[in-house]
Amino acid sequence: MRARLSLSLLLGLAACSAPAPGGRFDDGKNDPNVGSFGTPKDPGLGTGTPGVGADGCAEAARLVYVVSDADTLYAFRPSEARFDPVGKLACPAGAATPNSMAVDRSGTAWVNYSDGSLFKVSTKDARCEATSYKAGQGGFVKFGMAFATNGSGSRDETLYVVGIDTGDRGKGLAKIDLSTMTLSTIGDFSGVLTGRGAELTGTGDGRLFGFFTTKPSATLAAIDAARGATSEDRTLSGVSTGVAWAFSFWGGDFWFYTSDGSSTSSVTRLKTSSDRSIGVVKQDVGFTIVGAGVSTCAPTEPPR
Repeated sequence: MRARLSLSLLLGLAACSAPAPGGRFDDGKNDPNVGSFGTPKDPGLGTGTPGVGADGCAEAARLVYVVSDADTLYAFRPSEARFDPVGKLACPAGAATPNSMAVDRSGTAWVNYSDGSLFKVSTKDARCEATSYKAGQGGFVKFGMAFATNGSGSRDETLYVVGIDTGDRGKGLAKIDLSTMTLSTIGDFSGVLTGRGAELTGTGDGRLFGFFTTKPSATLAAIDAARGATSEDRTLSGVSTGVAWAFSFWGGDFWFYTSDGSSTSSVTRLKTSSDRSIGVVKQDVGFTIVGAGVSTCAPTEPPR
């Protein structure tokens, strides 16, 4: 079992290099052991099963996924800075549009729409499935969202959400019980981040982080998932949440997807190992990203 690192240690220590679990990436489309929504048909499948690692994760669950304002789902391979289209979302949401996204351990995306609805989306073909979630619970309509495991070494995970109001305001941290589709509030953030909106990303070793709508530059902070309190704030100089913003943690680094409205989204990377530098790795990707999701199966250390 690997000890959890705080954000300050994460940014200050060089991570030990390790290959991404499962080796080669694969979208799982031709994998007979992966269900229609990216879920392994037999949770017991592991070592020696094509497309499923010893940790029970499908290969599709190791990628980052993003959704555009044009309803298109993409798989993002950070090590190549490459976006591959998966398909067009056709969720029955009327005039509502995608707002944010999270990806669970099975490789299924959960997409929040602008009217507060919540849909399941296949990361294999973008097929959409309605859920019984009732929009507007706790006053949360639009929200940032991410899964994080319930502690280091656990395969159980929780879906965390942050209510987002007009502008840069927010409603604090909450979680959604996917067995009952009920939302329960946890608490607000700390210090200057109190009442701020945020996007979330989580990890397979139980950490939760927020990308906050502070101005003029956005803020990255660690979040206490039990209380909502934030700590170890880092101002992201030169990075603004703009009009469309999302982020993910993959391969030991943070990846920010932002657009100020004058162009399509750019991808900025904050390295947590080596020199801790921050810089744009892909300018103007050709579409505007409104949500990003990465599962708790994603590598937390740089691939070799």
